[in-house]
Parts: sequence; structure tokens; C-alpha cells
Amino acid sequence: MTRVLVTGGAGYIGSTLIPMLLDRGFAVTAIDNFMYSQDSLAGVCYHQSFRLVRGDVRSMDTMRPLLKTADLIIPLAARVGAPLCDLDPLAATGTNLGALVDMLDHLSPSQPVLLPVTNSGYGIGEAEKFCTEETPMRPVSLYGRDKVEAERMLLDRHPASISFRLATVFGMSPRMRLDLLVNDFTYRACRDRFIVLFESHFKRNFIHVRDVARAFLHGIDQFDRMKGGPYNVGLSNANLSKLELCQRIQRQVPSFVFVESTIGTDPDRRDYIVSNEKIERTGRTGYQPAHSLDDGIRELIKGFAMIRDGRYSNV
Repeated sequence: MTRVLVTGGAGYIGSTLIPMLLDRGFAVTAIDNFMYSQDSLAGVCYHQSFRLVRGDVRSMDTMRPLLKTADLIIPLAARVGAPLCDLDPLAATGTNLGALVDMLDHLSPSQPVLLPVTNSGYGIGEAEKFCTEETPMRPVSLYGRDKVEAERMLLDRHPASISFRLATVFGMSPRMRLDLLVNDFTYRACRDRFIVLFESHFKRNFIHVRDVARAFLHGIDQFDRMKGGPYNVGLSNANLSKLELCQRIQRQVPSFVFVESTIGTDPDRRDYIVSNEKIERTGRTGYQPAHSLDDGIRELIKGFAMIRDGRYSNV
């Protein structure tokens, strides 16, 4: 039985991915520091092939024995998002970059690593020009810079690796997050019915959290064909501005009102469109997302009937 180590396993992506890994017959060890007091892995604790470790990935005393027994590593542990990283830059860089670099010293050359990074590393793109895996990275935040450097270090030092440059993720998860753009805007549409948009023309790409998990499964299945490079993972029909996103939400929440502000700026300066052709190309890997943006908005509207407070944010 293949043994998979998932760091940050109780997080937004990990708590969606781990049940899928277990359903596929993998033995899964998850490590998390539970900084949000989440119980998002409660539903898989019954599984005999699941092991849970409470600990910090920055401690090599904790990580060394876990890495030694792992057949495959998915390092999800991260301080995610520019606002959270700016609150504690040392902890952010230590988790997002330092822990990965330290981990590489304890891996054998043949141990597969599937790393999520962020397509926010593209920073500010050129108008109407798609960012591909060959586009120079120009991150505009500490979070983006650390993740770009983590990807570079992994691909340079560890040939048995894949990097997934994730679009902005959305959708319901056992460890829910409200600070992600689609989740945030849909929550405001359901709760406040109103939002003011700053720099509403800024664009980015989006992907459902379950399709992120499916991308990791695909990477495991196609590892020998995909190893050694980065892959954009997003919805190719969802390179949208904030204004266009609000219009999509309004189709399902007709009472939602949004106003474009002519003053003020958005501290998140990202603005780019992304090509996901490399991972979707049939002759190469053949991955296709299964959940549309409209599907995600629909499920979020259902889910937000359960959520009434702000404890689901990263900041």
C-alpha cells in the first residue's frame, strides 16, 4: 500500500484531498498544527489507513521520521495568502519556504513530491496575454515570492517532483475559508447583499477545491510523464475580472448589488489571465476540471446557510 504524507492535512485543500486519497486505497499520514482549532479531519479518523500527527512542519525532529516512511509527499502546509503572511513574515517564510528547503535534505532522490504553489506568482500580467508555465514570474507579495522560490528550489534540487500553480481556489470544504475571492464575494452576496469593488477590472483565474484535489490524484497517476516541471491548474473558461465575477454571482443571487468605486485601491495588486493548456492537453496528461464556477457558486449558496460567523477566514 502506497504511503502518502500530507502536511497541512487539516487545511482547506488537505481536508478535501485526504478522503479522496483514502478512497483510492492509499495509506495517509497527515500532519497539522491546527492553528485554527479546526476539526476538519474528524470524518476520516475511523479509517484504519489514516494516521494523524499534531505538529509543526518547521521542526525537522518531527518531520524526519515521517519523511523516512513516506512513499510520496504532498506538502500543503503553508501560511496562505498575502494578508496572513504580512501579519507574521518570519513565520510565513519559515513555513512556506524554509520548511520545504529543510525537507529536501531528508528525502531520497526517488521520493515523489507534489507541491502546490500559486499562480499569483505571475503578479501583474500583460493585457490580453495568457500566462503560461514559461512566463516570467513577477510576484507582488511576500506570499507569492516565497512560493515562487519554493517551487524553484524544489524543481532544481529534486527531479522527482511536480509543482502545481493553483488558480484562486473556491468551493465548500470541511475546513472552510471565507477569505478566498469567490467564497468571499458569494458570502457577501448571501449575507450583506452588497459590495463595493475597488479596481474591479483586475483579473485572475479560478479553480474548485475538489478539482485541485483531483489534480493531485492525476499527478500521482501520471507522475512519470509529468515530473520535473510546473503546471498551471485552473478553469480555462474562468479568467474573470472582479466585476465579471460579481455578475456571475448575481445570476444566482438576484438581490446582490455591487458598486464600482472610482477612488481607493486594492492592496492585492494581482492582475493576469492564465493558460491551463499544458495540464489539459490530451496528448500530454489529459486532466480536465469537473466543477464549473457556476457549480461552485451554487454549492456555496447552499453552504452559507450553515455559516454565520467569521471564524472561517485565514485572517
